[in-house]
Amino acid sequence: MAAKSLLAASLLFLSGSDAFPRRGHGDHNRPNWQESQITEGQFSDVKQRWDTAIARADELVQQMTLEEVANVTLGQSDTMGCSGLTGSVSRLGFPGICLADGPAGVRGTTFVNAYPAGIHAAASFNRKLAYERGLYMGGEFRNKGVDTALSVCVGPVGRVATGGRNWEAFGADPYLQGQLGSQMVSGMQLSVTADVKHFLGNEQELFRNPVTNKNNVTIPAFDSIITDHDIHELYMWPFQDAVHAGAGSVMGAYQQVNGEYSCESSDLLNDLLKDELNFPGFVVSDWGAQYTGWPSAASGLDVAMPNSRGKWDGGNLEMSVRNGTLPESRLRDMGRRIVASWFYVNFDDVEGEPGFGLADDGYNFPHDTVEARDPAAKASIYQAALEGHVLVKNDGALPLKTPKILNLYGYDATLPPVLMPNPSGFNDWNFGTSALDLEESDNELRGMLFQEIRYSQAATLGNLWVGGGSGGNSPPYVSTPYSALAAKAEMDGTILEWNFNASETNPSVNAEADACLVFINDYASEGNDRAGVADPASDELVTNVAANCSNTVVVIHNAGQRTLDFAGHPNITAIIMAHLPGQDSGRALVSLLFGETSPTGRLPYTIPYKAEDFGSLLYPVVTPEAAPSANLSDPSEFDYKYFQSNDIKPRYAFGYGLTYSSFSYSDVSVSWKDGSAPASAPPSVEVKVPGGVASLFDTVATVSATITNTGSVAAAEVAQLYVRRPNEPEGVTPLRGFEKTAYLQPGESECVKMHLRRKDLSTWSSDDQQWLMMAGDYELMVGASAEDIRLTGSLSLK
Repeated sequence: MAAKSLLAASLLFLSGSDAFPRRGHGDHNRPNWQESQITEGQFSDVKQRWDTAIARADELVQQMTLEEVANVTLGQSDTMGCSGLTGSVSRLGFPGICLADGPAGVRGTTFVNAYPAGIHAAASFNRKLAYERGLYMGGEFRNKGVDTALSVCVGPVGRVATGGRNWEAFGADPYLQGQLGSQMVSGMQLSVTADVKHFLGNEQELFRNPVTNKNNVTIPAFDSIITDHDIHELYMWPFQDAVHAGAGSVMGAYQQVNGEYSCESSDLLNDLLKDELNFPGFVVSDWGAQYTGWPSAASGLDVAMPNSRGKWDGGNLEMSVRNGTLPESRLRDMGRRIVASWFYVNFDDVEGEPGFGLADDGYNFPHDTVEARDPAAKASIYQAALEGHVLVKNDGALPLKTPKILNLYGYDATLPPVLMPNPSGFNDWNFGTSALDLEESDNELRGMLFQEIRYSQAATLGNLWVGGGSGGNSPPYVSTPYSALAAKAEMDGTILEWNFNASETNPSVNAEADACLVFINDYASEGNDRAGVADPASDELVTNVAANCSNTVVVIHNAGQRTLDFAGHPNITAIIMAHLPGQDSGRALVSLLFGETSPTGRLPYTIPYKAEDFGSLLYPVVTPEAAPSANLSDPSEFDYKYFQSNDIKPRYAFGYGLTYSSFSYSDVSVSWKDGSAPASAPPSVEVKVPGGVASLFDTVATVSATITNTGSVAAAEVAQLYVRRPNEPEGVTPLRGFEKTAYLQPGESECVKMHLRRKDLSTWSSDDQQWLMMAGDYELMVGASAEDIRLTGSLSLK
């Protein structure tokens, strides 16, 4: 049978069997990519698709017995290679839902791609690449028999500078997270259900789970205290955009919010997510984050993972219906939401067991080997690797110009010595820890993920292309900085000399070297927050090389924010924040180093002069230990808005990044849509779409500007729009738009347009419980970063 697929490539069994019939999309066509900012047109079919899916699900679920519906909500012991697998109803042809990690690619299997991490995608400031990320990654999940991809991370939103999972998400700004996350959802939901995580306030790893201390006292998970205003304006913001894009699943977080566990908070799951945001899909617990039985179901949890031992299983859920504790309508609603997500992506039109391309143990268990990659993805993955690099300093050192001798230093230039699955199924290959120096890999890895030990600041065994934990990926190959430089040197006749010994921080330097390249990294992982925002040994290496080399270029593969105390050194001539580029790490970097492509990335976070500039936002604030809590609304502002509100000058601002060219900004134009100011309150509040009140997503204003390449090299610019609403705190200008130009030739111009939705200019009113546009002047600022404003305009609302 011919395979049906969104993607062009055929699905092949490498064992020689016939092509497996893949789950196609029926008559649903891929929506055209919107070159400008997200518009309602791009998501216009989302509500229609949900209406159709819900109607089909309702018909199927009504035929199920109570026991069958309850079984659909439970994780099963035999996961068939999936990270989690719900129960099935075989007599009605429902096979269950296969859920699998992760946000940077299908984890723990072969013949899949290792995508750049979320922080890298964020640095690209490129919506099209985020959409393609979801499109191609979603195809790989589908081709492996995965129904739900645990893949779109928009929480944490980057409040805590040392947060262990910040690297999985799209930067330290809710608007940026919402824009890129929703594009990833839009592309992914053409193949599989996109699970959006972690709802809500999951800003640190410390005390994310209940723990039992040495006195045998159980300490609850930390409680995120958040005001209603900040929930809407900051922490729920990107989830709203993701739901509007069609996300079929939302994962509840581990910790508490305002005194209730996230996975059993009716305020969060019923009132905010399902009612206010009109979310039609299912809520799944993070693994092990369900703490009660029927109350969690009543509070809005739909799927318990990885199981529900002692809670929903053993007939407890249907028993709660029969004794009147839980309404039958609620149980059937749970089943309807799960099955509707399955119908939304037309998973019913393909034969085969869930997870048919996965092995039960993650790799070694016999299974049909499935080639899941689409050849068309290669160009997009490579482009994403390129655009996530951010050049923050360049004193004319880059691009390199046919150097005769290059000295190379640093542990990050080469491959880790081992990247090999082993029968334990819980190893470096699965969890993005291959470059960590762990003496007893499995035991230390378990300890790291479950907060028993702290991981190192730097991963000194090799190149860092992804962070650690369930967000890791399984690369088919890794192009390292050294391998790419060696290939370039072979072509150009360059001499390479190197010292990659991680223990040697004061290596010798060849005085004849044209440049010294130093490769270091900064590690982060699920399970623990980072020990700091710089690695002392790595900084010592950089400064010692620079002391003897007048042209020192520093490349940092960083999984989070990092201080750069050495940036002012006169011999350090260039610094690249290389983030986590995925499988094309080295060749993307070398293309930039030699000017084959100009850097175009921008910082999706702030780099301070010193760690103390972060104030209370540097480390998790948890007090007291007996009942840990963290006030996420004190202060409300974080990252660049915290720096603005406290008048702290950053070393490199949010949105900052250099190219090999220069750009001018001119001809700013600001206008209300149709020439008249909108009403303060959103019209037709009774009309809802996924994401909430439909009119919140209407365009109410447009800002345009002309960007001209005034340099001598082709490059792309990221124009950014910052807004000061009438009630904005003094000095604070949140991001509310961005557009990346095409690669402009010298002298070439492009007019960029940024469309402001009603949501973008509104303020959440806790008193009125709705979004309102406040009367007064709206300052609209177009610039190259949060601190580099080039053009201004204003609009007034009476």
